[in-house]
Amino acid sequence: MARGRKEKKKKERPPPPPRFSSAWFLDWLRTLIFAAVIFVVFRTFLLATFVITSGSMEDTLQVGDFLLVNRVSLGSPIPLTNFRVPGYAEPEHGDIIVFRADHSPGLDIVKRTLGLPGDTLRMDGGTLYRNGVALDEPYVRRDPRSPDSTDARMVWQTAHLVPDPTRGEYEPTRDTWGPIVIPGERYFMLGDNRDSSLDSRFWGLVERKKMRGTPFFIYYSYDREALKPIRFLTAMRPGRIGPSPD
Repeated sequence: MARGRKEKKKKERPPPPPRFSSAWFLDWLRTLIFAAVIFVVFRTFLLATFVITSGSMEDTLQVGDFLLVNRVSLGSPIPLTNFRVPGYAEPEHGDIIVFRADHSPGLDIVKRTLGLPGDTLRMDGGTLYRNGVALDEPYVRRDPRSPDSTDARMVWQTAHLVPDPTRGEYEPTRDTWGPIVIPGERYFMLGDNRDSSLDSRFWGLVERKKMRGTPFFIYYSYDREALKPIRFLTAMRPGRIGPSPD
């Protein structure tokens, strides 16, 4: 008996509230609010998803690839403020990055980082030169059937041209332009499908604060142009599932 009195009684859990009672609804409301907060924090600061809908990054990324994007690496903006959570890395040459497009508000796009602040870039006949050195770009896809062309949108480059008193009228083309100097906090982004990509050549530089993250994993992929019913299931590309290519 003495031993029994010394034993502490275990606290019994209160019974769950009756279904559809006010207490039951309150419990569910708390659970839903907690789940919503976790989801918002997760999507805002940690991880995002992105779907490739254009061929500008082929063959590295293909139309129908579903990507996981690391938002921690480059830092994330804090909603409704001008502040952002610092990241643990800065963009480097060759990084594939998802960013918010100035030329199309509300749209996120993905390109490869080819110019950092302070770099001098030019292109001659489709070959990209950075700081005077021709780049070896094995990831680039070219279309010999697509002729070079001018584009009025490229006039933005004029403000960043390297001074040259012998230069006449500046007439850039898709494959021949520059040299331009990349200013601070700005980045030059190009698509790997070089002849079918609207990128920094046309709409300009990307602000550092507009960068949203780096893709790191393809979690699903299917051929959106396959002539099959229910392509999402019947035209799967399981071989593409895995770490995102560089």
